[in-house]
Amino acid sequence: MFRSSLVFFSLLLPLLSLVGCSYIPWLNKEEDPRPPTELTDLSPEISSNVIWSTNATEGTEDRRLDLIPAIHTGRVYASGAEGRVVAMSVDTGKVLWTRETGVAFSGGPEVDDKHIVLGTSDGNLVALSMSDGTPLWTARLDSEILSVPRIAGSSVFVHTTDDSIYAYDLTSGKQLWKYSYPAPVLTLRGSSTPVVVGDSLIVGISGGKLVKLELKTGLPVWETTVTPPRGRSELERIADIDANPIIVGDIVYVATYNGDLAAVDLSSGSVLWRRQLSSQAGMTESAGTLYITDSDDIVWAARLDDGAGIWKQKALKYRRLTAPAVLGNLVAVADLQGYVHWLDRRDGRILGRIKVAKGPISGRLQVAGGKLYVYDDDGTVAAVSAGSPPPRPVGPRPVRGEGNEGPPPG
Repeated sequence: MFRSSLVFFSLLLPLLSLVGCSYIPWLNKEEDPRPPTELTDLSPEISSNVIWSTNATEGTEDRRLDLIPAIHTGRVYASGAEGRVVAMSVDTGKVLWTRETGVAFSGGPEVDDKHIVLGTSDGNLVALSMSDGTPLWTARLDSEILSVPRIAGSSVFVHTTDDSIYAYDLTSGKQLWKYSYPAPVLTLRGSSTPVVVGDSLIVGISGGKLVKLELKTGLPVWETTVTPPRGRSELERIADIDANPIIVGDIVYVATYNGDLAAVDLSSGSVLWRRQLSSQAGMTESAGTLYITDSDDIVWAARLDDGAGIWKQKALKYRRLTAPAVLGNLVAVADLQGYVHWLDRRDGRILGRIKVAKGPISGRLQVAGGKLYVYDDDGTVAAVSAGSPPPRPVGPRPVRGEGNEGPPPG
């Protein structure tokens, strides 16, 4: 049984690498039963512009990687799957320096005042100088890194695809500790990025579990099952946390694939509420509201206190959306055809869209300095601006999708 499961996994792996489990019908080369929703004509209600666009790296090579732009001290840093690292001006997109490392990057970069840290497909953690990309050190791990390393103080923390969490000294690259969790036979291709809060590390792992570790030692403080695996087959029982947890005050908000949107008490690990919703793209929070892209590419706004839905937007269903990003009073998501779509934070209406890339945008959108930074799968980095939403019309409030009944069953 174990051997057959491994064979099944090896057959599925290329598909999981490209699209994730929500898009894998197709084992018999059948037509995709969930084709992307066609875009209809739209009269834009806001202005939107590409400020600059730079062909920076070789991109993701059509693989599911966690390569996203990092913005720090007036620069944008990006890396590609064949090892190029680029620093650009946030104002103009001008390339300030380029470093060809020959390393297959798969997660990052993470940047502080001195370091650029990235993960690789062959299980290495690499630190470069942020001034010019000079290599500083390389550490060998036991598995691929498909999340962004996280710097905190003098340490860097990383989550690998075999559900091991590591801490390394940022200056020397020396391993400080490692803690491993047994992974299920079949999982999504991906890993959540660790979140540092106080003296602890919060990590979402396979099997629908959320864990809290001591930052200094790696010892577990608590482990909570947000979504227990359900179903008869290994495929049905996938319940991974690939979406990055979000911490607001003393509560951790987390979403699982094939599972739930949940709030977890930061101190005890107790689940405060659950709403059935499947997500692997991720979510964000702003001004007391959660914004989530679910596994059908429906965008949700939900309340922090109980997860009840405020609005949902279904017009972009199956368009392989990114996690939402909030820019002012707008919610932005990008799709498989290189569009960025602008939604009104108040009611979810689509106010406009702009073509930013020729092909898919799968990396998480970043917001800094009043701009949206986009990294498409071909390796182009762009800075995008948008105007403010128009005033609400006087009279009855707009229809909010399904109202406040909360996210639907899976």
